[in-house]
Amino acid sequence: MTETAPLTSGAHPGDAHPTGGHPGKAYPSDAHPTGAHPNTPALLGQRTPPRPPAPPRHPRSVLLLGLLRTARPKQWVKNVLVVAAPAAAGQLFTRHALTQLALVFALFTACAAAVYLINDARDADADRAHPTKRHRPVAAGEVPVPVAYGVGGVLAVLAPAVACWLTPPLVPALLLAYLGMQLAYCVSLKHVLVVDLVVVTTGFLMRAMAGGLALGIPLSRWFLITTGFGALFMVAAKRYSEAVQMAGAAGATRALLSEYTTGYLRFVWQLAAGVAVLGYCLWALEDGVTHTLGAHTAPAATGLLPWRQLSVVAFILAVLRYAVFADRGTAGEPEEVVLGDRALAVIGLVWLAMYGLAVAHW
Repeated sequence: MTETAPLTSGAHPGDAHPTGGHPGKAYPSDAHPTGAHPNTPALLGQRTPPRPPAPPRHPRSVLLLGLLRTARPKQWVKNVLVVAAPAAAGQLFTRHALTQLALVFALFTACAAAVYLINDARDADADRAHPTKRHRPVAAGEVPVPVAYGVGGVLAVLAPAVACWLTPPLVPALLLAYLGMQLAYCVSLKHVLVVDLVVVTTGFLMRAMAGGLALGIPLSRWFLITTGFGALFMVAAKRYSEAVQMAGAAGATRALLSEYTTGYLRFVWQLAAGVAVLGYCLWALEDGVTHTLGAHTAPAATGLLPWRQLSVVAFILAVLRYAVFADRGTAGEPEEVVLGDRALAVIGLVWLAMYGLAVAHW
């Protein structure tokens, strides 16, 4: 009689291996003896190693990125207005002009960044309660409030100081006036009816004047009238659009919007558009007193075609096209309106070409 092998681990003689194979047979780890599908979550987890967590950003990089975002890079395009007067006077494409204009652009960008930093630091508590503004770097805690005040103060002092060293005296005076006016706007003027519109408009006008002052170009009355009321037209159109979009909503993006009526804002942008067009037409139809919109110069020369007079058509078409968006209540940031509408961009290019031909006396 043969001796029966002893059972191990409490197994019974009749028990088969789970797979029907031989007891004690080893199976590799990638086999599926239980009949499990190879795409089960457990096996997928074994075959696909987990992704390593993304390395945390260094606090210094978070701070620098937050400072950059607070400086509003998208708004820097407004500072391109510094080339308006030199371009209008036909004195743009020289080495001295380009160097000075690049410097003035950088100085205005620094001043604007200083204003944004100080404004966001001052409004940090209020921004945290706002559904959108709470994501701003200062309100979100990415940039500490003292750092925002400090960097803003340094830029506000440094920009005029550099201007005193590298530009004519009127440029640092203009920068100081811009800083004072904008900081006063942040503190109190943005809550004063009508004055808030004037302050924002004057900021655009100062940018347009800065290039002429840096190059010693005497600014003409037509340039100041057309630029000033053109800026007021776009500012009032933007506020009107905000008022239309926020009508009936709980809370407005600007506290002052609740005090303006849409009828009043419509009147303002219509009046400003009319004055801007009138000023441009008076310049274009003037008989030989000046031949550029930006500066007083010698009597006008005769070109192949009356480009000055023809440019009136393109200018009025551009104003009318922009007014379409203002009337609909969709005139947001001016650069977004101009670049976002193909027809308006084409009209603008045609006007630039006609004006360039008028300046060149072709």
